[in-house]
Amino acid sequence: MASDASARGDGGVVRLSGTQVRCLAHPLRVRLLGTLRLDGPATSAQLARRLDTNTGATSYHLRRLADVGLVVEDRHRGTVRERWWQAAHRYSSWRTTDFDDDPGERAAADWLFGHNAGLKSKWRDRWDASAHEWSDEWRAAADSSDMRLELTPDQLRSMNEEIMAVIRRYEGDASDSGDDAKVDDGDVQPVMVLLDTFPAPDLAM
Repeated sequence: MASDASARGDGGVVRLSGTQVRCLAHPLRVRLLGTLRLDGPATSAQLARRLDTNTGATSYHLRRLADVGLVVEDRHRGTVRERWWQAAHRYSSWRTTDFDDDPGERAAADWLFGHNAGLKSKWRDRWDASAHEWSDEWRAAADSSDMRLELTPDQLRSMNEEIMAVIRRYEGDASDSGDDAKVDDGDVQPVMVLLDTFPAPDLAM
């Protein structure tokens, strides 16, 4: 399963359909959805400035995302002259096996998986390059680990579910977050959680 990180949609998690994954497998559309999830509602003009493109392109692709239910109009902010858009969900999720029966959908899911993998690599590189600018406390708290386990598919699935349950406890805006998951020490920053688990019988070093 793959999922987008931190988000500001209202609909929880969407399990991507074939139609949705085909729509989302587009460089600008995936950036538009990611920006709305990370930064909140915006107009097509605002998004065009953030993503260094033109308003016509953002408007067109926002409508395509709306057609498949991934973004919706924010009518509380919108006016007759200006349409605001917001993400319809907090996260997207899918499993590669969801699209085994349709070559087009499988190709779209593969593209989306590769795009997300590239983003993760970019985020890691950015942290590595800037870590020295952060305080001792943040550098000591950050972590990067890898380990090899011997598991069955059921055990791997169970482990992933347990890890996700822990992560969701720490979501500051989640309705089920407990008080013990919120620590107000005066230095709160966005934190990216990256998780990759997969079979690796032959590790090349």
